[in-house]
Amino acid sequence: MVRVKAYELRSKTSKELLKDLDEQKAELATLRVAKVSGGAASKLAKIKIVRKAIARILTVYNQKNKAEARKACKGKKYVPLDLRPKKTRAIRRALKVEQKFMKTPRQKTKASNFPMRRFAVTM
Repeated sequence: MVRVKAYELRSKTSKELLKDLDEQKAELATLRVAKVSGGAASKLAKIKIVRKAIARILTVYNQKNKAEARKACKGKKYVPLDLRPKKTRAIRRALKVEQKFMKTPRQKTKASNFPMRRFAVTM
């Protein structure tokens, strides 16, 4: 079996990916049976290749699903938690820039009534 390339998998549809996944899992099952029954060394070495191929297929499949979900949620008010940017907990909890620099009505009136004084210093 030839190694599965991720860029080749990305051009396939989700149904084709699932079909490939079933084939790989079936092959892995036969290889494991061969391992138990004392199969050839070439079959034992192939187990690792098949496992990695299954991982690649699942990775591409999950990436496709997440991309479709992002596209579906684009422009909506609420986005699912797993599609939001992760960052850190502290950054997520912090005030936004516009909230940070907001002023209360009292602060606004005080600033307008008592503006910063201008001094003209002459030498």
